[in-house]
Amino acid sequence: MDKVGCYEFMAEPFHCDYSGRLFMGHMGNHMLNAADFHSSARGFGMKYLMTIKRSWVLSRLAIEMDEMPLQYTKFNVETWVESAMRYFTSRNFAVVGTDGKIYGYGRSIWAMIDTETRQPTDIFSIDDGAIENWIVKDKECPIDKGGRVKMSDEAKLVRTIDTYYNDVDINGHINSVKYIEHVLDLWPLEWYKEHQIKRFEIAYVAEAHGGDQLSFYMEEDSSTFNIRIVRTDGTECCRAKVVFKS
Repeated sequence: MDKVGCYEFMAEPFHCDYSGRLFMGHMGNHMLNAADFHSSARGFGMKYLMTIKRSWVLSRLAIEMDEMPLQYTKFNVETWVESAMRYFTSRNFAVVGTDGKIYGYGRSIWAMIDTETRQPTDIFSIDDGAIENWIVKDKECPIDKGGRVKMSDEAKLVRTIDTYYNDVDINGHINSVKYIEHVLDLWPLEWYKEHQIKRFEIAYVAEAHGGDQLSFYMEEDSSTFNIRIVRTDGTECCRAKVVFKS
């Protein structure tokens, strides 16, 4: 089996925005699905981990796109493990058209947790560290790894929302992709008619659950926006960075 997985998707029309191009949230979802397909086929996926009370948790995700696929366009998401440490592993993505066109790339960092204690657990304890057999060091992912999203205490509260049934995933907390969608809803439709998302980064800090309120604080630096998301009890859940281009 190849170390690099390649999975075909289609930009379904109901997953596309007003311009007929795939929503960023759905692109993120396709990347996470590709990660699951890849890890499951190689013996360290969610289905197996749940039987031993383990789970993968997304820690960071960065997506940088030159262009989003148009509706009905078929494309492949390639994914591979770039590195693995005791508690974290780095996984990359490439979005490639069936004609070889490069749409963009993604980078992600994952932690493995014990589902009972919710604490990080040793990745190399799974099948005697078999994940090391799948590491790819010579495949390029030419986008920035990103870093901590820096924000000051001067960030302005721009929105507070409630969370409901559709926000909650199989782990019982707010779905990773839902945060992306809620962040991108901070700008009106008119903004997107003049601006394209160049890069989206998100770093997850703490879990929020259905019924929590989420408050969004924002700071702007030119065409870059930094966002902090805080749950009902004041705990910071995650930080995001959105870079637009005209």
